[in-house]
Amino acid sequence: MTVSNTAIHILDGGMGRELEKVGAPFKQPEWSALALMQAPELVREVHTHFLNAGATVITTNAYALVPFHIGETAFNEQAFSLAESAAKLAREAVTFQQHKSDKLSVAGCVPPAFGSYRPDLFDAGRVAEILTPLIKAQAPFVDIWLIETACSIEEANAVVSLIKNLSSLPIWLSFSLQNRASSNEPMTLRSGEPLEKITPLLSHVDSVLFNCSQPEEMETALAITRQLNENIATGAYANSFSERKRQHEANAILSELRNDITPERYADYAQSWIAAGASIIGGCCGIGPEHIKAISDSIKL
Repeated sequence: MTVSNTAIHILDGGMGRELEKVGAPFKQPEWSALALMQAPELVREVHTHFLNAGATVITTNAYALVPFHIGETAFNEQAFSLAESAAKLAREAVTFQQHKSDKLSVAGCVPPAFGSYRPDLFDAGRVAEILTPLIKAQAPFVDIWLIETACSIEEANAVVSLIKNLSSLPIWLSFSLQNRASSNEPMTLRSGEPLEKITPLLSHVDSVLFNCSQPEEMETALAITRQLNENIATGAYANSFSERKRQHEANAILSELRNDITPERYADYAQSWIAAGASIIGGCCGIGPEHIKAISDSIKL
């Protein structure tokens, strides 16, 4: 099945694993931040790989620029300059490709301030302290704010409010979902809160997405969201982690990837998300340029 891409934004895929593939320094806990510190030219190269694959929205490499990943000292000394560099690199990559399309955009990554999948670590008192320098540094270079991997209603509310106080750019809010053992179980955020609890937030953002979750969860999440508000723009960008095998905390070690998420299969998932109403499609951890190209190729020009 193919559909028109007239209203479809194609996000890029997972930055970290692609950095590893091109030979960038890459390990936990620094994750993708290490390349910004030691080999920023490879960050721009990875952005270009995704643009060449058909991505129309490039996300800044700011996901790991928080104390959880780089430590308090490095954060205090380098967070602003590293976030500025991340945004400039994304903008440079897009500008270089702008002759191919006038529809390319840069999304400023607003990461989880206390680590992925850890709503238990959320500290409302530190949100502004951690995220304000990242937002201010990226603001001159981005077109959209992308709040990534939000795991609770409290976290989403706090980050949306902070951005609105600092910027007037559009906000795309992306939640991460708990993996269900079966489709009969209720759909929840990583916090355990029912997905329906996001309803009040829908009137305060421009788009709601779901990311860093299993691809099998996305279609239902999109359908539920459209039932909550049929006018909200929606999107999805899944990971390919072997979640049901993972016995460690997120960010502890490099997670194993699934072998069955081929580019072709991922494109099939993406088509089901579009059929469920999604207008923003891309990939998260473990989803590379080959997957984004398969999505792009599956959408009629």
